[in-house]
Amino acid sequence: MQEIQVYNTLTKRKEVFQPIEDGKVSIYVCGVTPYNHPHIGNARPFVTWDVIHRFLEYCGYEVRHIQNFTDVDDKIIQAARLAERSWDEIAEENIAAYFTAMDALHVRRTDNYPRVSEHIGEIIAMIEGLLAKGHAYTLHGDVYYDISTFAAYGELSGRTVEDMLAGARVEVDGEKRNPGDFALWKAAKPEEPAWESPWGQGRPGWHIECSAMSTKYLGDTFDFHGGGSDLIFPHHENEIAQSEGCTGRHFVNYWVHNGFITINQEKMSKSLDNFFLVKDILAHYSADALRFFLISTHYRSPLDFSDERLEEAERTLERIDGAIRKARFRLDGAAAVRNEAAQAMQAAAEAAKAEFIAAMSDDFNTAMALGVLFTLVRRLNTYLAEEAVADRTALETVLRVLRDMTEILGILPQSWTEGNAADAHAYRELMDVILAVRQEARTQKQYAVADAIRDRLQAIGITLEDGPEGTVWTKSEV
Repeated sequence: MQEIQVYNTLTKRKEVFQPIEDGKVSIYVCGVTPYNHPHIGNARPFVTWDVIHRFLEYCGYEVRHIQNFTDVDDKIIQAARLAERSWDEIAEENIAAYFTAMDALHVRRTDNYPRVSEHIGEIIAMIEGLLAKGHAYTLHGDVYYDISTFAAYGELSGRTVEDMLAGARVEVDGEKRNPGDFALWKAAKPEEPAWESPWGQGRPGWHIECSAMSTKYLGDTFDFHGGGSDLIFPHHENEIAQSEGCTGRHFVNYWVHNGFITINQEKMSKSLDNFFLVKDILAHYSADALRFFLISTHYRSPLDFSDERLEEAERTLERIDGAIRKARFRLDGAAAVRNEAAQAMQAAAEAAKAEFIAAMSDDFNTAMALGVLFTLVRRLNTYLAEEAVADRTALETVLRVLRDMTEILGILPQSWTEGNAADAHAYRELMDVILAVRQEARTQKQYAVADAIRDRLQAIGITLEDGPEGTVWTKSEV
């Protein structure tokens, strides 16, 4: 297997990925709380993990990928009240909106999307286990986790208990043993969803859901846990305490967190009125452009959103798409032309493949991988412009490498499905007819007609070059 370096948030360094089970990878990613349509900040982790998933499969791993929906939450309850609808209707509607947005962004479906509302039994069982082991306690129908019982609390975020209390989402209850203790189970309140439990009617706290669902589908220990950097504390810190407190085993081997999306260098926020829904962005830009933008920076780095960057993404994708389509078109008329240019083109493609894999193996560096892709596209365009007849082996090699790159990155699937070889053959036959008509015009000394044909073809991106052995045409981007 390809050696892959992964930055582990827990150890604060890059490590060589060693799967728990040879040839297999287990991934759990925290999903959305479906109280609204997904926003661009939601999209980044899911596009990131889609790329990681694709690359791991390319490297030969069998990947099991789980992503939850937090369909029981204060935000959903509040949204339901404002809309005068039921909480589950709000959740269902926005889960559908999530899939619509992610399908547009070419985010492939994971193996399972567990929901909190469907795993109450597993959540209750884990809370009972924590109570039995002395990690939790009851208080007025609520159940809290006692953070003082878990010695490793704070290792993931690198914070002291005092630091963690500042600004944390801490449940207010002066009778808690420690101010930082967090709710595992909340006693029922009027007009809120509730389930029966050993502690009375209520609903799960925020953090316990992911511990219960991840261990159910992936076991007590699994390879990767992912999400946005905002989840490191308290959510993922609390997951570790809950899961390891219950099972007594190491929870996750590699913690992977993506950076924030900012708007004019400020964190995206509804209160700052810089909150962008995916559906609104896709009303103005292509889904490929948005996905390209999201992977244009290393996943751990902050990413600043702007119209200019999306417009730049559109232009860049047009150049890549144009090169791929041009190469596919030229392949139909390619021959065995093993000259120096062809050999150099093939060697460049093979070198680009190695560089691309090296970039992706270095903590899934999509920014560097895209740089390799751009370089290969420029080299391909030069080759096609300079060679009247392309070498079939060289073109096949370049196209195979470009297809692997774009499939791993999840961009431009239409470049490979639109304009097939049959279309290219018909195109060539039509061009043969046009060139024959033009040649006849030249023979009859009707140069104005011949020039008009040349100029009209040039206007649609087809260049004619007259030479002693006849006329050669090439198709370029308009």
